[in-house]
Amino acid sequence: MFKRILLGWVLSVFAVSAALAGPTDDVKKTVDEVVRIVGDNNMRTHEVKRRQALKKTISAMFDYSEMAKLSLGKHWTVRTPAEKKQFAELFATLLENSYAGKIESYNNEKIVYLKELLDDDSHSVVKSKVVTANRDEFTLDYHLFKQNGKWMVYDVVIEGVSLVSNYRSQFNKIITSSGYERLVKKLQSKNEELKAP
Repeated sequence: MFKRILLGWVLSVFAVSAALAGPTDDVKKTVDEVVRIVGDNNMRTHEVKRRQALKKTISAMFDYSEMAKLSLGKHWTVRTPAEKKQFAELFATLLENSYAGKIESYNNEKIVYLKELLDDDSHSVVKSKVVTANRDEFTLDYHLFKQNGKWMVYDVVIEGVSLVSNYRSQFNKIITSSGYERLVKKLQSKNEELKAP
């Protein structure tokens, strides 16, 4: 009888903990796994394997399709379904490679989670700061929305600068001056440069 009561109590505590898990927990879980991969000595000797592990971890948290759509802005609606698919894939590759490349230079930075802002049940901002080995600090905010019960990142704001807005501004300039095809070629070229070592 006592064992059954104890088991029921443990399960109810676990259920409450799971229900209380929110966007900060999801971000922290992903960041912790990224830090583990980067710090894994076995992975350091297998750069391609490490890059693949980083990409897999990052892509589980980032909604690249939504980020691609937001980054293309007003130019998204006029694209064909095939163009949207191609652009989303190019954008995902760009983010995966550039983000993974930056993370690989991680050098014992400390991540401090400051607070979590919930706009409603489906949108949130997880505010954090990164403290470098030299004690420099910069803010890093994750903007998330809930998709199929899971929190997904759709923008990252570093020191007040939105990643999505920054890309939207660059992409708009290229499309306005040289056309959409020119942007596609630039992304393809950039992705070739950033390929895994």
